[in-house]
Amino acid sequence: PLQAEFVRHHGVQCGFCTAGILMSLTAALRDNPRPTEGEIRETLAGHLCRCTGYQGMVDAVLALAGR
Repeated sequence: PLQAEFVRHHGVQCGFCTAGILMSLTAALRDNPRPTEGEIRETLAGHLCRCTGYQGMVDAVLALAGR
């Protein structure tokens, strides 16, 4: 489901960082299934994505969390 939301919200581009980001976000969502935007950005802070920026990723997680 998270991967599908990433595609829907244009959260991926080259794919180099995608696996690590998805793993971190999946673990974070297990601990907190309804994160705030700030909590999502905190999870993403350990990753560097030079292609997409982070808004599409944040939007994907918020959509999955039902926010």
